[in-house]
Amino acid sequence: MRKAERLFQIISLLRGRRKVLTAESIAENLGVSVRTIYRDIQALSLSGVPIEGEAGVGYRLGYNFEIPPIMFSEQEMTAMVLALKMVKGHSDEVLSIGANTALEKIVSVVPEKIKSLIELLPYYVPKFSDYREETKWHTQLRDASMNKTKVSVHYQDGKGNTSERVLCPLGLMYWGSSWTLLAHCELRDDYRNFRLDRFIEMKMLDENFVTSETMCVDHYLEINNCCL
Repeated sequence: MRKAERLFQIISLLRGRRKVLTAESIAENLGVSVRTIYRDIQALSLSGVPIEGEAGVGYRLGYNFEIPPIMFSEQEMTAMVLALKMVKGHSDEVLSIGANTALEKIVSVVPEKIKSLIELLPYYVPKFSDYREETKWHTQLRDASMNKTKVSVHYQDGKGNTSERVLCPLGLMYWGSSWTLLAHCELRDDYRNFRLDRFIEMKMLDENFVTSETMCVDHYLEINNCCL
């Protein structure tokens, strides 16, 4: 990889991140040494790119930094189109509409070669006109997770047993066949995954929660040896 391409890749990795990214992570992603990343970070800083952070801690871009629009490769465009089709068919109505308009915008501006590629892609993701039962709660749970708002849920497990739970929603996870809510359950005082298609009733509570190093998505993934 040429230096110019590597510098652009570093900016792409840092762009839009709220948390710092370590030099080790960047080096592993690009397949170069950490020393090379240190030199590249210095070169970017000297050229006027507002990189915040320091060696041994991590880096991120200044919030006001913008780069010109970029053109995607065929592989990147294929991945984006497939992702948008999956969102359109397997998320809530709000995101489905957003995915559809985003796809229309992409198709309207890409070169004819890429447009032809999109038309030929053999990916078909059925869209459920009435949206599956599990997506009914999707919008509210997304808002609750982002705003750190507790929810009260009337839930039925796989054996048909029902219970009332107060949950701290941490994130929504898609397992290929169903969506689940990853939450901290006050009844069990632990992490639990709740299938959205088993929700009977749900309401937002006028109460917020605070995440921590031992109550967050990253911690759940770490203790369960999972990754995203």
